Amino acid sequence: MIEVTLDFMLLKRKMSSKELAEKVGITPANLSILKTGKAHGVRFDTLSKICEVLDCQPERNDKLSHRKK
Repeated sequence: MIEVTLDFMLLKRKMSSKELAEKVGITPANLSILKTGKAHGVRFDTLSKICEVLDCQPERNDKLSHRKK
């Protein structure tokens, strides 16, 4: 299972969801789907842009962590 911690990262970076969506180039609605973990997938370019804007990397567990069910 992939755990999405965008809310934590936004708080840590003092950034709003709207601001992140604008900088990444996705709609606030699509960002909300990612934040709530309801997305069935995410494009690598979108993930890359999110990590670039938030200055994080998935393998460092800044944005994503892996948990077994």
